[in-house]
Amino acid sequence: MIIKECSEHQLGEILEIFNWAIANTTALYDYAPRSPQAISEWYALRKNRQIPVIGCFDDNNKLLGFATYGDFRHYEGYKFTVEHSVYVHPDYHQSGIGEILLQRLIAQAKNNNIHTLVGVIDADNEASIRLHAKLGFVYC
Repeated sequence: MIIKECSEHQLGEILEIFNWAIANTTALYDYAPRSPQAISEWYALRKNRQIPVIGCFDDNNKLLGFATYGDFRHYEGYKFTVEHSVYVHPDYHQSGIGEILLQRLIAQAKNNNIHTLVGVIDADNEASIRLHAKLGFVYC
């Protein structure tokens, strides 16, 4: 596996992963699939603000999963707090990719002077709850 920053070349794969999660999980509370334009805007916002979109790739450069973060709240007092997201392609669930991505995202956040990462996790998402607990996150 290769861990590196995603580029515009992965937007189609990111869209596929997002839309699978929308249709099949409670990880996102969107009710309709995202469009290619929405993903392009989502990615451009992150690039403009120097927010990482970290990908896990196989040897053929196929995106297996990605992790990123964004604003938690838009108040000055939360400028060092972000809400993070980790998404893994459904063919690779339970493979350890989520943990690898989250560990890398935590390290990147520290490098970017982020003090607090918040994971908003649906109570039904037991795998994500276990992963976060394993990495030291606490329920609040």
